Amino acid sequence: MQNDPFSQFKAAQREGWALFVPLEAYTTPAAARLVDFARVQRGEKLLDVGCGTGVVAVTAARAGARVDALDLSPVLLERARWNAGTAGIAIEFTEGDVEALPYPDASFDVVLSQYGHMFAPRPEIAVAEMLRVLKPSGRIAFSTWPPELFIGCMFNLVGQYLPLPAGVPPVALWGDPNVVRERLADKVADMTFEREAMYIPALSPQHAREAFEATAAPVVKVVQTLKDDPERLARFRAELEALIATFTKGNLVRQQYLMTRATKLAS
Repeated sequence: MQNDPFSQFKAAQREGWALFVPLEAYTTPAAARLVDFARVQRGEKLLDVGCGTGVVAVTAARAGARVDALDLSPVLLERARWNAGTAGIAIEFTEGDVEALPYPDASFDVVLSQYGHMFAPRPEIAVAEMLRVLKPSGRIAFSTWPPELFIGCMFNLVGQYLPLPAGVPPVALWGDPNVVRERLADKVADMTFEREAMYIPALSPQHAREAFEATAAPVVKVVQTLKDDPERLARFRAELEALIATFTKGNLVRQQYLMTRATKLAS
């Protein structure tokens, strides 16, 4: 997008999320749950927005959908292509931005996003683009992190040490059904919500924190920013470990998420 005021912000996301690949396995069961929740049918044309390593795209294609997928990160797309090739399925992967989807109007029967579109700095543009490429009566469905639960709380903690650019709302607002209703407003019908959880094994809160520092872009960025301020870095790490401990039982970190499904209204 020309003259994008958030181009630097997006470039930082592109770089940071390139480290995500080791977390892929944990998001794979959630991908199957989203595809099921979205009621994906054989033969439907489907777009996976913010596809990452392609776990949703591959799952949908194996269910019989004809899939296109898009992500900012060329590194994650390389892994996604490998995943599709390993599964023996054809998916069209494209490097691109949810705020400027490179597809014609009304191209897809279904538009999905698993923890992807929510990182767009302007939710109203992301929503407009996802609905633009969706056919009337088509389905939009996505998974996001509620603000009061673990990942939402982690994003809020990160924001205390590394505030978002002016004008960018907190990512975890996408996990609040009231906010989702406002953002989709009168553009959709039959809006449905459901909560699920994924569980991340961790030997201790310290082990989990180390894993996030190596793979989760917001946490990676905070650690990089605070590397010359050991006192604040130690405080951030202690707070993150305490948060992890709150949501850990039996060496499993519970990460609850919200799924949303709706039908695009005919214009």
